[in-house]
Amino acid sequence: MLGLCRRQALGTAVPPACGAAGAKFEVKTDGERHPVTEPEIGKALVYFLEDDSEFGSVPKPTTMASVDGTLVGATHGNSYFYFSVDPGEHHLCARWQTRVLLNLDIQTAAAHFVAAAGGVYYFQAKNRGGLYRLARVSLNPLDSDEFLLLASTYSFSTSREKK
Repeated sequence: MLGLCRRQALGTAVPPACGAAGAKFEVKTDGERHPVTEPEIGKALVYFLEDDSEFGSVPKPTTMASVDGTLVGATHGNSYFYFSVDPGEHHLCARWQTRVLLNLDIQTAAAHFVAAAGGVYYFQAKNRGGLYRLARVSLNPLDSDEFLLLASTYSFSTSREKK
């Protein structure tokens, strides 16, 4: 199930757990490698892919990913990375590292999913707009075949949080 916010027990909307405000990542991409892997025993594997094919502005945003409020990495340009999670319900967030355009831009998106041990999950952070159009990011599950098609041409991303 997807959504832009979670609901507390009293029905009050709260922002998704998107990690520390003001965090910055250094991102490196490698267009030569296109790794895929299997989940660790007892874990699930999540692929996070940034798609800028419909983003018409420069620079492209750096998109940070967090799970349950913990930052797990970032992408820049058409790139992807993967990470492990324990089985259970998780809240995934995609957020632009910096404001690229106007304050009206929608720079955060969220989804939740239930991971099973041995499961593999694919999410696409799709950046759209830019250059005089409302810029926004959306976060949606991605079919495994579509992921493999995109990953074969997108770069592999490695990142580290700047301290």
